[in-house]
Amino acid sequence: MTRPGLTAIVTTLNEEVNLRECLESVGFADEIMLVDSFSTDGTVAIARSFPKVKVVQRQYFGSAAQKNWAMDQVTTPWLLIVDADERVPETLAREILGLLEKGPEARAYYIRRENVFLDRVIRHSGWSTDKVVRLMERDAARYPKRRVHADLEPDGLAPTLLTPMRHYTCRSLPQYIDKLHRYAAWGAADAFRAGRRAGPIELLFRPAWRFFRMYVVQAGFLDGRHGLVLCGLQAWSVFLKWARVWEWDRFRRLGWPVELPAYDESPEIWGESQ
Repeated sequence: MTRPGLTAIVTTLNEEVNLRECLESVGFADEIMLVDSFSTDGTVAIARSFPKVKVVQRQYFGSAAQKNWAMDQVTTPWLLIVDADERVPETLAREILGLLEKGPEARAYYIRRENVFLDRVIRHSGWSTDKVVRLMERDAARYPKRRVHADLEPDGLAPTLLTPMRHYTCRSLPQYIDKLHRYAAWGAADAFRAGRRAGPIELLFRPAWRFFRMYVVQAGFLDGRHGLVLCGLQAWSVFLKWARVWEWDRFRRLGWPVELPAYDESPEIWGESQ
């Protein structure tokens, strides 16, 4: 049986710190499509130094929109989605190629992630069970219409591969805090567009529950000081999200302009025109 072709999709915005190792880790793919959001650092130059990489640029409307768009550009039967801060170890690469060579039994597969916070793999705090659909046939699923935290939900069976990928979530606290602020704003925009509002439960209970759930229920305390800092920052990001929703709702009631991040409203991106 001839192995079906595989394209790795990588989306970037100013990822020169991460990109070289990421692209080296997906070099086993037949093609690599890099969708860049007009980076101003050395991201594009690094990408173009890899012969297999095809670089295209597109305005950023969130991870889901970028990846849906990229999936529509792929011509191989199978695709692998990898973020720039993720690495595919050789054992996972061999597992993927072996699966395709023998003939996949499903149209989509989950891949577990080992999440690294600063210099340590987090073994608790709810991160140890992290898995995402990343290997799939080209038309097996689409991301939902959200600006952030959108996951693929395929129809039917989706087994989990044995080998995890490595996810470097945090190089330094300033970098991670900047990331949390961006994600909080995008999550707030999703909630605000959906008509959600922020009251005492959202502003007080939700952040407190996030910390308690991660640190106590999910045993984040076993991750030591890394776990304490991580759980505290995650609770802070929840508070930031709902504080932004509260602010925008107040602006709306006062008749002031509400400036949300841009969304891709193209029906074809979300599969609404099919």
